[in-house]
Amino acid sequence: MFDHLPAAVAALDAASSLGAVAGRLLLGAVVGAAAAVVMAIPMWRQDDGFTPAYVAAAVVRRTTPDEVSFGDANVAHHAAGALAGVLYAVVYLVIDAVAPDLGVAGIGIDLPSHLVATAVVVAFIYVAFARFIFPRAGRRIYEERATAVRGQWLRSSLVFGATLLVLAPAIFTGFA
Repeated sequence: MFDHLPAAVAALDAASSLGAVAGRLLLGAVVGAAAAVVMAIPMWRQDDGFTPAYVAAAVVRRTTPDEVSFGDANVAHHAAGALAGVLYAVVYLVIDAVAPDLGVAGIGIDLPSHLVATAVVVAFIYVAFARFIFPRAGRRIYEERATAVRGQWLRSSLVFGATLLVLAPAIFTGFA
């Protein structure tokens, strides 16, 4: 689970030398990848919990989920997490630019922007998979276990969001 720690440390170091926007986007990717690592824990504990990673990898590889290797599913899962983290950073920056500053002392970020960005990302990753990707690419899995997979994906998405809620302020503090 901690195999990617040196890369994350290097990314954090690089973020400190970038501009504010680029640094936040890079940190968003780091936070998203870390949240994907945490999210993998409940995914593995559920019967169909890692199915979304196989379906996502099948979309990228243009094949069926049954033909996807564990490695490809894992890469797709963590890459999607990093992209969701970038989405978090974009939404955060847009809201922060247009909304009044209501930062709470000690957390290093603007609280309303953080909460809205987290909610947008959780809603997006759930809806994008459950309503668009899964019905089109899940094939047999979708026909047989759609409700179970969607329910487990919702729980996993909420774990991703909870991780963003805690980790983003911790990582973003000091890298404004």
